[in-house]
Amino acid sequence: MIIVIVGPTGVGKTKLSIELAKYYKASIINADAVQIYKGLDIGSAKITEDEKEGIKHYLLDIKNLDEEYSVCDYQRDARRIINDNLNQNIIFCGGTGLYISAALMDYRFYEDDLNLTYDEYSNEELYELVLKKDNNSKIDKKNRIRMIRFLNKKNIELVEPKLLYKNVIFIGLTTSRDKLYEVINKRVDKMFNDGLIDEVKKLYKDNKDSKILNRAIGYKEVIKYLKQEISLEETKELIKKNSRHYAKRQYTWFNNKMDIKWFNVNYDNFLETINEIKRYINGCNK
Repeated sequence: MIIVIVGPTGVGKTKLSIELAKYYKASIINADAVQIYKGLDIGSAKITEDEKEGIKHYLLDIKNLDEEYSVCDYQRDARRIINDNLNQNIIFCGGTGLYISAALMDYRFYEDDLNLTYDEYSNEELYELVLKKDNNSKIDKKNRIRMIRFLNKKNIELVEPKLLYKNVIFIGLTTSRDKLYEVINKRVDKMFNDGLIDEVKKLYKDNKDSKILNRAIGYKEVIKYLKQEISLEETKELIKKNSRHYAKRQYTWFNNKMDIKWFNVNYDNFLETINEIKRYINGCNK
């Protein structure tokens, strides 16, 4: 059985993944493009060793900041892990929808091309990249999916929107917009209290040209602060704003690309949410 846990940033996916992994004796495959990289810990809310509770995790901390890692790479690595563990339950957990789709569905890549998700880019930033590639482009700057396809032109082909594996269950965590924004705001405040500025300062000193460091939410904003382009308060608010926009884009991808069973998170009693999801998964396997 493969369980896929998706949802917007900060909604509670990591905590759910650990509880389900313990219950179903499963391993977890990271599906967050930023958490692939070593050192991007506080700003990506990466799971700690203590939080893992002994659960085996794959595709975390596997690349240095100066290395590239494409969707094609993720597809290859994730499928290898699945094929090496065919008799075990596996949980995909993360918010990078294209990674999950590429791993589990019939996406085909040209081996020599770099395929990017562009998750961390706003529509305005994507549009700037489009114009750099073709100054005469007529693509609507609001059409995010088309801009990504254009930037990855000849890199990716979806042959059929079909799953390649049996017994895959898609679980989505959601909450009200107001609650999600509250969770995101608190999460960003915690990152700063946990030492985000020092983390970025240390990483940026030796990795000024790192693409992931300069585009990941939580890092690119602090880099602006370190360059004295914005104030500390502006940095915090910009991270919160960009995180909210990213959450909206995640919802759009998940709802358009995956057949997901959504569950409203009970933050007052998360165990109730976990048990509700267990009942649903067990029902799917009858």
